[in-house]
Amino acid sequence: MTQLQTEFDAGLAGTSARTKAKPSAADATGFWQSGHRPTLIAAFLYFDLAFMVWVLLGPLAPIIAKELALSPAEKGLMVAVPTLAGAVLRLVNGLLVDKIGPKKTGAIGQIIVIAGLSIGWLFGVNSFAGTLALGVVLGFAGASFAVALPLASRWYPAEHQGKAMGIAGMGNSGTVLASLFAPMLAKAFGWNAVLGLAVIPLAIVFLLYMAMAKDSPSQPAPKPFAAYLSVLKEADTWWFMLFYGVTFGGFVGLAASLPVYFTDRFALTPVTAGYCTAACVFAGSLVRPIGGAVADRIGGISTLTAVYLLAALVLIAISTAPASLTVSLGLFLLVMATLGFGNGAVFQLVPQRFRSEIGVMTGLVGFGGGIGGFYLASSLGFAKQWTGSTSPGFLIFAGLAVVALLGILKVKRHWRGSWTAANGARI
Repeated sequence: MTQLQTEFDAGLAGTSARTKAKPSAADATGFWQSGHRPTLIAAFLYFDLAFMVWVLLGPLAPIIAKELALSPAEKGLMVAVPTLAGAVLRLVNGLLVDKIGPKKTGAIGQIIVIAGLSIGWLFGVNSFAGTLALGVVLGFAGASFAVALPLASRWYPAEHQGKAMGIAGMGNSGTVLASLFAPMLAKAFGWNAVLGLAVIPLAIVFLLYMAMAKDSPSQPAPKPFAAYLSVLKEADTWWFMLFYGVTFGGFVGLAASLPVYFTDRFALTPVTAGYCTAACVFAGSLVRPIGGAVADRIGGISTLTAVYLLAALVLIAISTAPASLTVSLGLFLLVMATLGFGNGAVFQLVPQRFRSEIGVMTGLVGFGGGIGGFYLASSLGFAKQWTGSTSPGFLIFAGLAVVALLGILKVKRHWRGSWTAANGARI
């Protein structure tokens, strides 16, 4: 903890020294005046509803598993496939954002998701293979991450990136909507009907998005596809993928898995499990912009150092927690809030380092987050089937948080030295 306090104090000291410098025009006019508010709102709404349907199979999993007689491993795979598909498609969207612009890319993705859900509702999904196919379609919704964040980011200067990316990224609160309403609607109308009902808000947001969203005038000129992949030669790219693989991967993996966890471990009804999951997701979503704002203030490195340490400790506690709903719910609330805070901090740093490649970097970093989420959700299912407990899955992910902590400590000196010298960013 002494080292952590030193990191925090150093971040505050660096911030104090930099704030004595002459303020920029953006600082003078304030955050809301420095960008394009309709686009920021559109990015949030698009991401919120896309995230809602991306994790739709999680809240429905207890009902689907019972109806289709799925094993624990099959349940884990079913809720994890949308995360994996979203991870891969984020790479595609990241390239398209820089090639044709975020607004067009987002519109294409929304049309595919609306069409896919409509087909699933009309023809029905009646097998495990069908749920996996549906999961791939839902992956297009998860890929919205690589659109919404660049759409908002390009309108805001470096000193407001944490707040802008945090507000747009707070759209992951869509999981709350899925957790609250999907089980209730499934109980009333059947789970397959939920697919058709989800199309209604998606269509409304699509119209708002087309009316409000606008590509930034700072949109970079298109480059050959090979040029975008040059960022993979940068070690910092891989570090960011690891860091987000833990924060966002943990967040979305738990969001997809908690309905199954609560129903299996505590024999809750799907509706009650949805309420518990919604509370946890709401905590993680609410603090994402706060994490970005704190990172703007004290630096992303200091923020992430605290995040990874606390996340590892809480995940270990979860793996050894007694069979108490109150204790488990409290621990999940804490770890989801911690991971959500970290999501905001990671994307305070990414635009500082890769502003001109923010589209492809959002896709790559989002890919890392999706892979982390797929691993956590699927590993919990396999751990349950092979050992009778999900504890090994939580312990291994705690180990990944420790790896991320060691990584952020490793790169801090180089990042602070090179980035500050380059643009004075608060890192």
